[in-house]
Amino acid sequence: MYDEKIQLLINGVWRDGSEGKSQPLINPATGEEIARVPHASPADLDEALASADRGFRVWKAMTAIDRYRIMMKAADLIDADNERIARILTMENGKPLVEARGEVAFSADATRWYAEEGKRAYGRIVPGRLPNQRQIVLKEPVGVVAAFAAWNFPASNVIRKLAGALGAGCSIILKTAEETPGTAVAFARCFEKAGAPAGVVNLVFGVPDDVSSHLLSSPIPKKVSLTGSSAVGKLLQRRAAETLKRCTMELGGHAPVIVHHDADVDHAVAMLAAAKFRNAGQVCTSPTRFFVHETIYDQFLTLFRERVAQLNVGNGLDAGTQMGPMIASRRLDAIQRLVDDAVAKGARLLLGGKRLEGPGFFYAPTILADVPDDARIMSEEPFGPVASFQPFSEFDDMIARANSTPYGLASFVFTRSGALAQRTELALDAGLVGVNNTVISTPETPFGGVNESGYGSESGIEGLEAFQRVKTVSEIFP
Repeated sequence: MYDEKIQLLINGVWRDGSEGKSQPLINPATGEEIARVPHASPADLDEALASADRGFRVWKAMTAIDRYRIMMKAADLIDADNERIARILTMENGKPLVEARGEVAFSADATRWYAEEGKRAYGRIVPGRLPNQRQIVLKEPVGVVAAFAAWNFPASNVIRKLAGALGAGCSIILKTAEETPGTAVAFARCFEKAGAPAGVVNLVFGVPDDVSSHLLSSPIPKKVSLTGSSAVGKLLQRRAAETLKRCTMELGGHAPVIVHHDADVDHAVAMLAAAKFRNAGQVCTSPTRFFVHETIYDQFLTLFRERVAQLNVGNGLDAGTQMGPMIASRRLDAIQRLVDDAVAKGARLLLGGKRLEGPGFFYAPTILADVPDDARIMSEEPFGPVASFQPFSEFDDMIARANSTPYGLASFVFTRSGALAQRTELALDAGLVGVNNTVISTPETPFGGVNESGYGSESGIEGLEAFQRVKTVSEIFP
């Protein structure tokens, strides 16, 4: 049973939208409605803005150690409720329960990291040029944050914004995806129980375009943080520009994988098969374009296909499930169009390539070999369980193809040579590079892309600084 009541949180009060509008929440593994998601009316959004403005003044005035204590307690509450929250996450997103548990645990970890780092928002003293002068550089919270989180990681997408803002001393209005609201609701309840003052955390849902246009037209939010597509990022950036709001944009990706001639093939296959089909490929850092050296290309494809063919696809709540459904039927159609286009242009379909029969939104794990450059899937982010392969022989040609898309988020390199790894790392046009591994996101390291994958960072010191502004004070006392 879906164990969370979905409501708006405005000024410390949980409630439905004032106009009574809502939409169904669908379990993607079954296609069944499991809850209703209330929509905030324009009046509700105005209340959230005023609430966040008041909440910011209260939260900013608290000491860093007092904010730390509340956030650490919230992290403990998230940990204590891990199993229930993970089941909620799986029912609304579809990913296997083991992945959901790990994501919720990551969220508690990230909350603790931001709580600790908030105590270290150091400024500095700069020697003055005049007698008796003291020059002080202060770091202050930027203000009210308007945050928008995507559905593919209902926990970690939310917590990077929520904990980052609160760790810096900001209040937040969070609009998470209507497909996955319950995880955000559960987290907000944890912060509320931990003692976050009314108005510090506000949670709203609604028609995305209506909510973003209303919030960003207001002068109250000073910061925008988005996890979403590149198209949505461009739209919100244009809206934020009207009032010169600062932005952090964590957008789409189309990650290249470079497997050099000297790679440990068995290790690379194991790592990449797990990473590619995690969350059914609905991951912005998912490896998507595989460039494998021609001397090991056939061997790699054979081993990769054997491993992927053994994946257990099903309801994320079922024991043994390794890959769950797509988020909605629209994603099935989008993936099918890309696969059909690639095959029509000469790609070899080695595995999958079709929707799975039965309830829910399941697509078979799919492998395409010898995919031509002009296939749409080589330039458009698939965001699904499809791996596209090309062989390569020359380094420069491979790098040109790897860097040929507008994106620049994640990339992966497999080689035994430190020199070849470094040469490849420096040549790739990406914000994240994993060498012989795919673990490129931790609470303490910056996460973000370049080019049309966005700008700014979440996590790490850079993630806290994204919610801060700098003030210089020059003092002279006679």
